[in-house]
Amino acid sequence: MGTKKELKELNVVDVVKDIANRLQVAYKEENNEICMDIPEEAGSGHIKAINFSHGVGVMDVDITLKKEVRFVLNQSLVQPLQIVFNRKTSLLHEFDGQEKQTEIKHLESAIFSCNSKYGNVLNLKANEPISFFNLEINRKLFEEKIESFLPEMNEDLEGLFRDVNGVNLFFHKGHYSLDIAKCIEEINQSEDTGFTKSVFIEGKCFEILAHHLRQYVDDASPSEKRTILRQSTVVKIEEAAHIIDDTLEETPDIISLSKKVGLNQNTLQNGFQSLFGLSVKEYIQNNRMEKARHLMETTTLNITEITYRIGINSRSYFAKQFKERYAMTPKQYMQKLASNNKGETNTI
Repeated sequence: MGTKKELKELNVVDVVKDIANRLQVAYKEENNEICMDIPEEAGSGHIKAINFSHGVGVMDVDITLKKEVRFVLNQSLVQPLQIVFNRKTSLLHEFDGQEKQTEIKHLESAIFSCNSKYGNVLNLKANEPISFFNLEINRKLFEEKIESFLPEMNEDLEGLFRDVNGVNLFFHKGHYSLDIAKCIEEINQSEDTGFTKSVFIEGKCFEILAHHLRQYVDDASPSEKRTILRQSTVVKIEEAAHIIDDTLEETPDIISLSKKVGLNQNTLQNGFQSLFGLSVKEYIQNNRMEKARHLMETTTLNITEITYRIGINSRSYFAKQFKERYAMTPKQYMQKLASNNKGETNTI
């Protein structure tokens, strides 16, 4: 294995300070946020962290390392709950002293906690982009904030948050939701500074936590009954949309399309509804009509040729769909275009 870094402090800001000291580089600190750049001899990128009230902190890691690194978070009297959202290269998690390693893949999240016997270990690969967002919760300090909500929680989650001293080992992973991905993106794109930035990020962190707790419960449901759209699913839905865009003349049916992108039909339909507000059939129809209008405006193709070019075999059906979309038939639209072009010619 590569270089071993033992991070004795639980506070994420102290962790970044510890990394900076070990690498002998300076760090910037403003309010309760800290940022350090990876030195050229070790790699590139940066690590940022910020602490909030009630034992909540967040660390954002976006780096490339020249050597593989094994981070060991040492045991303490209070073991924090870690929630990692992996945005790039796979990470390997293990409980120090146990042989089993678990891969946290691209677009997966993992929630885990060690105990006094087995510490958390994250193995970071060399020469590959590493990007993850780590939400840390000191359950002892967080207890006051969440106490009144615990009885309403899923039984497993209640037990996890009541284990304030970190007695039990815990690990669970799954693909994180689109809502979480959006929150992380909003944090990284925020242009706020000072107190405003701190308040904004804190609010987003609690939003991420709420989404993740809902996702944990959703993960326990059979795949066909899950209602939360995962970020990994979004990638496949966008792939399906690109396939439709590129193959309007011979668009595959929904069964073939589902197989091509590796989703079941229900997930594909629900995903299109969530992303585009349309069913797959409606998305195809809309794209066909938009392409037809574009062809009318930019080519000399006649209506019959355009009908076949967009994958429709019936001219009357095309006319019906076009009129529903643009409140005029294809013939009327082409006449309008011709009239407009003639007017422009006369003006010139």
